[in-house]
Amino acid sequence: MRKNLRIKLDPRAELLLQGRLHNPFAYLGPHQENERYVVRVFNPYASKIWLKTAHGDEALERVHPDGLFEWYGSEEPRHPYTLLIRENGSGLNNSIERLVHDCYAFAPQISDFDLHLFNEGKLHQAYRVLGSRAMQINGIPGVRFAVWAPNAERISVIGEFNRWDGRIHPMAAHGSSGVWELFIPKIEQGMLYKFEIRNHAGTLLVKTDPYANAFELRPGTAARAGSAIHHTWQDTEWMKQRNNWDWLHAPLNIYEIHAGSWKRHPDGRFYTYRELAENLVPYLKDMGYTHVELMPVSEHPLDESWGYQATGYFAATSRFGSSDDLCQFVDNCHQAGIGVLLDWVPAHFPQDAFALAYFDGTALYEHEDPRLGFHQDWGTHIFNYGRNEVKSFLLSSAHYWLSQFHFDGLRVDAVASMLYLDYSRKEGEWLPNKLGGRENLEAIEFLRELNIMVHDVFPGALTLAEESTSWPGVSRPVYLGGLGFSMKWNMGWMNDTLSFMQLDPVHRRYHLNQLTFSQLYAYSENFMLPFSHDEVVHGKGSLLDKMPGDSWQKFANLRLLLTYQITSPGKKLNFMGNEFGQGREWRSSWELEWWQLTLEPHRGIQSMVRDLNHLYRDLPALYEQDFGQNGFSWIDCQDTERSLLSFLRHGRNGETVIVAFNFTPVPRYRYRIGVPFDCAYREIFNSDSHYYGGSNLGNSSEMHAEPLPWMGQPYSVEIELPPLAGIMLTPT
Repeated sequence: MRKNLRIKLDPRAELLLQGRLHNPFAYLGPHQENERYVVRVFNPYASKIWLKTAHGDEALERVHPDGLFEWYGSEEPRHPYTLLIRENGSGLNNSIERLVHDCYAFAPQISDFDLHLFNEGKLHQAYRVLGSRAMQINGIPGVRFAVWAPNAERISVIGEFNRWDGRIHPMAAHGSSGVWELFIPKIEQGMLYKFEIRNHAGTLLVKTDPYANAFELRPGTAARAGSAIHHTWQDTEWMKQRNNWDWLHAPLNIYEIHAGSWKRHPDGRFYTYRELAENLVPYLKDMGYTHVELMPVSEHPLDESWGYQATGYFAATSRFGSSDDLCQFVDNCHQAGIGVLLDWVPAHFPQDAFALAYFDGTALYEHEDPRLGFHQDWGTHIFNYGRNEVKSFLLSSAHYWLSQFHFDGLRVDAVASMLYLDYSRKEGEWLPNKLGGRENLEAIEFLRELNIMVHDVFPGALTLAEESTSWPGVSRPVYLGGLGFSMKWNMGWMNDTLSFMQLDPVHRRYHLNQLTFSQLYAYSENFMLPFSHDEVVHGKGSLLDKMPGDSWQKFANLRLLLTYQITSPGKKLNFMGNEFGQGREWRSSWELEWWQLTLEPHRGIQSMVRDLNHLYRDLPALYEQDFGQNGFSWIDCQDTERSLLSFLRHGRNGETVIVAFNFTPVPRYRYRIGVPFDCAYREIFNSDSHYYGGSNLGNSSEMHAEPLPWMGQPYSVEIELPPLAGIMLTPT
């Protein structure tokens, strides 16, 4: 009774039993008190516990009916000591005996230096410190759990290994760092777990691990303990070449896919990452794409979000398999000579109560004030980029995908929403920065740090900004005052081009400036020309559906559009389905309409895109000088009456391609066009070819330049310019 009385009076014991003990290591586990040694164990399911000593099994005394046990001895228990625990089983009169190592005999492992870097926003590999890491301590295997929750009073690891009971495994706080840690010996890797958090207001929360590397299949939201990547990489040659890749002057033609709807099994099941590798990689190679870009494959709870509302920033979604399976997909791509880019979302995160939102009961990853911390458009939270630990989290996420999965770059989603405090907000709904402006200074600094890290640590890896405003220097180096991205999506070019192409050809002569205007700013950034998933959803129709005219004209216009894209200065991106003219807008709930390839017009589009892609890679003039004025010059941009355009593309070694377009259904016979050289010219591509479903009007024989200056060029030739078509000529 004296011992029970003493326990009840010990404030640490009281806090432990109330589930409020901030530092369980100060009370549980082995301690020396005066000249005696004590081992304290708390297990509410145990009926008896024995300590394995050199003298045999010595029983611990139950000193509190809720499951607090103590052993006292004159000799220090050997380390790490073993406990034999008899627990009540699930049935009547059943009991289970287990040999375990006491987790409170293993001191916290995270170094003060790592904690310092984390709190400074400079721990770029925080995924090696936080989360659940399989490791050995003193020769004993187990899993170390660590989580950041500075406003918690107590945090426990709960999972399959402790009946999801938050009383059993309370974690230890690392001083003022806000990081909590606990090593649990000999639990199986892959077991499900979460964190139970009690904050100072007494609120009890159950949260999944922000740094988890794997999760159970939705709708479950638990993480998997100690998950790690075990893939053996076979892409050494690719990675070596990437380190020295001159991407500024290289062809870059990206195929954007949604992994859940490129193809599906007949019963509706997703393709796994490995099945994608088996089927998609040969398709990419055949079609001539240089890269594939995956829409987000970070873990996310809702299929309909397409991955843009992520809850697992360090975990490949389990919908399509394991992390090793995703590694195999990337590896297969690399071995086939195809780069892999990842759509990454640092702009916002969802409100789901099990994830980041109000993680420890306070605005931790987000802002408290909704005028700073909430996206009204998407119903999501905005990251607090001014908080150092949030920067460590996001920078580490980027580092994780690039280092662990060998991705060749990140497409950063919704950059415009990060840059402006008044993004999609009315007057009075936003707060200015400390200088009184609308710029999000903390987000700007974060993006610069992101790009510096990526380009320093991962040579040849790209960062691509989806940025829809005229923010200056998005793709200019940080040391020159820019944001440091490799490239920026040219949303102005995309919008103007699609707006023009949707016009009835009879009206296009009044709007040709929509195509020519982009040359006024085309070299202010390193631009990518995108026809992405955003253009074929939410009632916008497919690219084919946007085109005007009857069926023949729709397909001709689409061939014309895709030819215009591939020949215009800027790197290229197309969403899956564009390459064969899918008739219906994209639906994420089912696969692409591959059956349409049984129809000749769709096969024609696909054949043309295949030829265009390979031709693009073979002609340095079409890619070497995408980002400089020397790579492009107009032949004629003023023939508005007939809606005709022509220009030259130039390579660095004098290679030249002549490109001419007819944006009307009226054929132009004996059309004279200026050319730069006194030589013969041949047609190398014609989107009106009968192979592609066209009328087959074109130039089958060589054309010899005449000494007749035309359109500012010293020579000229007469050509046949097909209806609603683009052609390419090269000097022979």
